[in-house]
Amino acid sequence: MSVFTIILLIAALALLCWLVWNYYRARKAAKYIPNAEFEALLHTGQLFDVRDASSFHEKHILGARNFPAAQFEQSMSAIRKDKPVLLYDSSRGTAIPRIVILLKKAGYKDVYVLKDDFDYWTGKVK
Repeated sequence: MSVFTIILLIAALALLCWLVWNYYRARKAAKYIPNAEFEALLHTGQLFDVRDASSFHEKHILGARNFPAAQFEQSMSAIRKDKPVLLYDSSRGTAIPRIVILLKKAGYKDVYVLKDDFDYWTGKVK
């Protein structure tokens, strides 16, 4: 094995460890809940779609506001800390763990994530 191959393997292993660590940090910082529980919280919480704007305009959960993942941090000042925060993404999305960690660091306590993602949502859409 060459030195380059060893360095590449170490880098890949480090990246994998970092991804797993972030995944578990996000799981501890938010409650991942199924469709029925998520729908029950819609009336008391703040609902945010973190997909890109074009996906949001195509179809989204009724009552959701679009805070695309790329601009989420800049939009956080519009989120109230005294109400539950409800988040969802598509199944291809990978931004939820980063957003959940941002919210936790900013002091948000009640953060909920749609467990099965928007692609499997069975409630009302617009």
